Amino acid sequence: MQRGGLGSSGAVCAEAGVVRRPRSWLHAWSAAVLLIAVLASATAMPTPSLAQQPDEALLDTITTNPAGQVPVTDRDQPMLLQADELVYDNANNRVVAKGNVEIYYNNYALTADEVVYDRTASTLAASGSVRIKEPSGSVINADQITLTEDFRDGFVGALQITSPDDLRIVAKSATREGAETTVFDKGVFTPCKACEKDPTAPPFWQIRASRIIHKKSEGNLYFEDVSFDIFGQPIVYVPFFYAPDPSVKRRSGFLIPSVGFSEDLGLTSEVPYFWAIAPNMDFTFTPMVASKKGLLVKGLWGHRLANGQYFVDLAGIYETNRSFSSPADSNFRGSVVTRGDFGLNNWWNFGWDATIESDDTFRRFYRLDNVLTTDRVSNLHLVGQSARNYFGAYAYQFGGLLLTDTADSGSRALPEIDYHYVFDAPLVGGEFSFDANALALQRDTFDPVSAKRLTGRQHNRLVVEAKWRKQLIDPLGEVFTPFVTARADAYELQDVVGPGSPEETRTVTRATGAVGLQYQFPFAARLGSTTHVIEPVAQIIARPNTISNEDVPNEDAQSLVFDDTLLFDLDKFSGYDRIETGTRTNVGLQYTLQSDSGSYIRGVLGQSYHVDGDNPFATGTGLDESSSDYVVGLYMAPSSNVTFVAQSRFDATTLKLVREDLSAAFSYGPLAMAVNYALDVTTDQLGDTRDAQEVQTSGSLKLTENWTALAALRYDI
Repeated sequence: MQRGGLGSSGAVCAEAGVVRRPRSWLHAWSAAVLLIAVLASATAMPTPSLAQQPDEALLDTITTNPAGQVPVTDRDQPMLLQADELVYDNANNRVVAKGNVEIYYNNYALTADEVVYDRTASTLAASGSVRIKEPSGSVINADQITLTEDFRDGFVGALQITSPDDLRIVAKSATREGAETTVFDKGVFTPCKACEKDPTAPPFWQIRASRIIHKKSEGNLYFEDVSFDIFGQPIVYVPFFYAPDPSVKRRSGFLIPSVGFSEDLGLTSEVPYFWAIAPNMDFTFTPMVASKKGLLVKGLWGHRLANGQYFVDLAGIYETNRSFSSPADSNFRGSVVTRGDFGLNNWWNFGWDATIESDDTFRRFYRLDNVLTTDRVSNLHLVGQSARNYFGAYAYQFGGLLLTDTADSGSRALPEIDYHYVFDAPLVGGEFSFDANALALQRDTFDPVSAKRLTGRQHNRLVVEAKWRKQLIDPLGEVFTPFVTARADAYELQDVVGPGSPEETRTVTRATGAVGLQYQFPFAARLGSTTHVIEPVAQIIARPNTISNEDVPNEDAQSLVFDDTLLFDLDKFSGYDRIETGTRTNVGLQYTLQSDSGSYIRGVLGQSYHVDGDNPFATGTGLDESSSDYVVGLYMAPSSNVTFVAQSRFDATTLKLVREDLSAAFSYGPLAMAVNYALDVTTDQLGDTRDAQEVQTSGSLKLTENWTALAALRYDI
């Protein structure tokens, strides 16, 4: 930096040789002449672009390159200074900027209460709420900072650095050495945001070190004498380690090793290595040594393309110690898992999720999958969706993983197709929609004569359905919704009578329809800061009674839980293979309390009546009698962080509790918890009752933006 006088500014005489000027913008055109040139150039003109926006914050004007990592610098740009007051202290050879000081140079921005330029020492000292924003987006906060002329070398007191990803470094002091190294003394590193209610509270986790050295050129943070703290309490100590700094998004290197023990595998250890092949391609190699089994080799390949991504997960082992016959009938066991999803255009995407394995126990035995996994499902899909149109084509491969599963548990859907369309133009003033479903399902069977898995039962179907409905509201507020449906099914069924027996192929067709009306009459009242709505609902649906569900095997309608959410469904079966018949009436009462704060309470009470025709529902579903069981639903949200749900079913005759589902969810900051209790009372053919009860709990804790700890427990009472 050049030194010199104040220039031809027409200096105003003041006491002690001090010249004072009001708040202004100054423009220094020479990149070599830094702050002193700006302060000395009293004749410089204001910068037009910034002068037109005097309230614009300099900290928001920094630019970065498209990747947001490498600073965009331009030393030809002038330094800009704004302050409430400039003091020219000739006696001490200083220039002082006071009050709301803002300096912008070389894509760095500095704000402070006061900045002092010492022309003798060629230093720039800022104090009072100092904040520096670097070209990378990182923000430095300090009580005071002393810098050389080009914002490079300096000492920082009571330092805090915040990266664009909200990673924080707080230090007692720091020294910047050269253009790319910063040494933090007694530093603390954490990715956790400060508590809004108590910013002084310790974060969930942090790393404390006697020294933290940041080398920008290497992209590394080096930690010395390190303590890992949770909620301010030290947990682990290590003398030294280093990690990539926040600007590094991915890099080749070893990941955190792990050690474990199990009765089946013995002592296990693994050290993963991540290979960043390219910005859009990587491979993670994870060998695991098991003392009882040998070396398990694992590798995960990931590749991101312009319109999607895919993964290939490989695992294999040549077992050196087998105390029993391998399920794969070989020393080698392994698997290949691959997943992918690609957007073909704005409406269509294509993907897959497939698993090939030597035996169905391998992945669970070596803890590659959850040990509670009961089914192996692979799929290939093509999905298209627009505002009123949906098409989904899926190919499935199903396999059972339970010890009780046989060859009959394996099946293939090649394919299953769903199509849904809502017409733009109204039909007779109402909404008209069309649905279709096609399925080609094949089940495996086992031939004991040849000891081979054979293709067994085949279940092919085509279902088309058209729906029309129209909503009418009269002057009293009563809502009438008439609706009409028409449906046609075609099945081709091939059954295997027994091992080695001839196949029987048959075709089944059926057609049905429904006509009905739904009535609602909501009553609303405003009391204080709450809104109350009471709404009786009644629905009648008439269908023909000529359909026999026994002609078609039940593949997809075996699950039925009758509760308040199913009360007003037009067809209460869960799949296409079963159809409601006869005439049914559903009635209920809904109540909602909504407060202005967002909290709410909603309750539903109702019952279903089979009025005429054959009742297609099985015993124990709660719908098998002419009058169904009572269903009750209660939903509460005292705040946005707490919710309660209770769904109950009571016997229509005795009012005894038949089924109960209770759940509660809670979230606060990074913590989320949920608990669910289920009770199902069943009665066998002898009239004996049995209570099936279970409790499920789960919790999650968000450690950082990209890391979350999860835990879950399911207990059969």
